[in-house]
Amino acid sequence: MNAHTDPVGPGHRVRRVLTTRAGGVSHEPYGSFNLGDHVGDKPSAVDANRRRLARTIGLPPERLVWMEQVHSRNVTVVTDPVAAPVAVTDALVTDRPDLALVVLTADCVPLLLADESAGVVAAVHAGRVGARIGILPQVLDAMSGLGASPERIGALLGPAACGLCYEVPAPMRDDVETHLPGSAGRTRKGTPSLDIRIGLTAQLEAAGVRAITVDSRCTIEDKTLFSHRRGAPTGRQAAAIWMESSPAGGRP
Repeated sequence: MNAHTDPVGPGHRVRRVLTTRAGGVSHEPYGSFNLGDHVGDKPSAVDANRRRLARTIGLPPERLVWMEQVHSRNVTVVTDPVAAPVAVTDALVTDRPDLALVVLTADCVPLLLADESAGVVAAVHAGRVGARIGILPQVLDAMSGLGASPERIGALLGPAACGLCYEVPAPMRDDVETHLPGSAGRTRKGTPSLDIRIGLTAQLEAAGVRAITVDSRCTIEDKTLFSHRRGAPTGRQAAAIWMESSPAGGRP
């Protein structure tokens, strides 16, 4: 797992974690740290992996909030732990500490957002469909409703299919480019492609977000990551974000 830690407001700090394939109990084709419960893996293995994730980040399993991701632009504000994945949503927003918001991907873009001053964080599943229909503006609006401001928001775009690999038909590329400018590209073979991270970065900048970090790893190329395009069925890695309730200087 890769961890990113940032100080947040008085008494809080934001934590971000990106997982890889390694470190779990699932067997191939889900080997080994599959966190997706909808891909055909054994439920007991997924549960064990999710509990391992919770243990590693130092939160009880019930403090991790999962989504039933459906490639929509639906955003849900959460204020308390939930027993089951939040239904029919592709983004979670909270202003509560010690509540980890989790997004699952295997080529789509996991997007983690935080306004450190306002104490508001979000986890977003931004695939081709969701990005095209405007999931990101919906999330920024929801964060603003809790007191966040775009110029204070920091964004982390996690591993995803890159434009050199993500081949699509030309009409699809052109359609997405119309709705998400900057996302059109070409593969190494010279065929039409999409790079959703580039389009989302442009959308963030247009909204006033300036602190943007991109994890440039390509899920199709990097075999330490799950990729649906490289080989399905396969597992899902996670990106998680949360605010710690402990004082910012209280733990390394």
